[in-house]
Amino acid sequence: MSSGTSYQLLHAEGAKPIKGWVDGVPLEAQAHAQLRNIAALPFVGPWVAVMPDVHLGKGATVGSVVPTRGAIIPAAVGVDIGCGMAAVRTTLRAADLPDNLAHLRSSIERGVPVGNGEHRRIPDGIGTRLVQSGLAQRLELIKAKHRKIRTDKIERQLGTLGGGNHFIELCLDEEERVWVMLHSGSRGTGNLIGTYFIERAREQLAHRVLGFHLPDRDLAFFMEGEPLFDDYVEAVSWAQDYARHNREAMMARVLNELRHRLPKFQLDKQAVNCHHNYVQRETHFGESLLVTRKGAVSARAGELGIIPGSMGSKSYIVRGKGNADSFHSCSHGAGRVMSRGMAKQSITLAQHREATAHVECRKDSGVLDESPAAYKSIDAVMAAQVDLVEVVHTLRQVLCVKG
Repeated sequence: MSSGTSYQLLHAEGAKPIKGWVDGVPLEAQAHAQLRNIAALPFVGPWVAVMPDVHLGKGATVGSVVPTRGAIIPAAVGVDIGCGMAAVRTTLRAADLPDNLAHLRSSIERGVPVGNGEHRRIPDGIGTRLVQSGLAQRLELIKAKHRKIRTDKIERQLGTLGGGNHFIELCLDEEERVWVMLHSGSRGTGNLIGTYFIERAREQLAHRVLGFHLPDRDLAFFMEGEPLFDDYVEAVSWAQDYARHNREAMMARVLNELRHRLPKFQLDKQAVNCHHNYVQRETHFGESLLVTRKGAVSARAGELGIIPGSMGSKSYIVRGKGNADSFHSCSHGAGRVMSRGMAKQSITLAQHREATAHVECRKDSGVLDESPAAYKSIDAVMAAQVDLVEVVHTLRQVLCVKG
C-alpha cells in the first residue's frame, strides 16, 4: 500500500495537521483559513487531507477529506449529497460520429431533462427500479420524519441532470474510442435532506455546552448516539444510493439516444460510477472513522475513478494507488479558481467560444461560470497527485450537455 510524501504539511497551530497535495496549484487564503477551522475541531483527525482541486466551499473546503471520530458535520457533506461521476466505454470510434454533433446534442437534451427540469410523466420502469433497489422501502422511513419529501418528485427526477456544474459528455480516449461520461447527484431531494439536517445541526448549537470554540456555525455537528445522528446517517445513505441510481438511469437514457442516431455498438467492460460528495464509515490505521469526502474521490489501490476537467479540457480515468496519507483519496476535478459571479464578470463570450471551439456545447452567456478559465489547470492538478493515482485513460470532450 502506497504512502507517498508529495504532500505539503499545511500546519495550523493548535489544530490537527493538514496534509495538502497542492504543489504547483493555487490555494486561496480563504480556503486555507477554512481548512484551519476544520482541523481545529477536537473530533476531527488524525489529520485533514487536501486535494489539488481545493477551493473555498460552504461548511467545508471543496477538495478536502475530513475524518471524524464519533461526530458528523452535515454542512461538510453539503446539499448535493452523493454527487459524482459515471463513465462507460463503448465500441464506437471517432469515425462513427457525425461531423456535426449538434443534432446528437439536441437529442440528448430532449431525452434527459436538464437544469431544474424533471420528467413530465414518470418514465416506465422507474417505480420498479426504486422498489428493486430497496430505495422505495427505505424512503418510507425517511418520509415519516421529513414531511416535505415527495415520492412523485423523486420518481420524476430519477434520470435527470440538474444544473450548475453537472454535465453529460461524449469523449474520445487516446485510441479514439467513444466514452459517455456524466456528472450528477441526488437532485432536489438530496438538497432537501442536506438543508434540513444542516438547519437542525445549527439549532442544536444553542443547546450544546461545547468546551471548545466553534469558529463557523456551518461546522455544526451531530454526535454519535444522538437521535439526529442516526436520522442523518440513514437519510444521507439513502440520498447517496439515490444519486448512484440517478446516474445509472441517466446513462441508460443517454445510451438510448445514441442508439437511435449512431451505428450499432456495445458497451465495453470499463465502466465507473463513483461519488465525490459523501460520507461513509471506513477503517484507516486500524481505527473506525467517519470519512467525509467533499469534492474528493475514493482511490483505494486498484480502484477506478474519474477526474473530469472543465468544458473543453481533458478528463481522466484513473486507478487509485491506495495512498494512506490521503485516506485513499484523490481530487474530483480541476477545481474552481473563480467564483461563479467573478467568472461571469471576467470571462467574455468570445473567450468562452474560443476555449470550447472544438466541443459541441452551449456557447451562450448562461455557461460563462463553467468556462475553462473559471477552473484550475487540470494538468497542474494531475501533476500534484501522482502518488495518489495513475492515469488509465486520457479523454477529450467532443460534446457537452450542461444543465
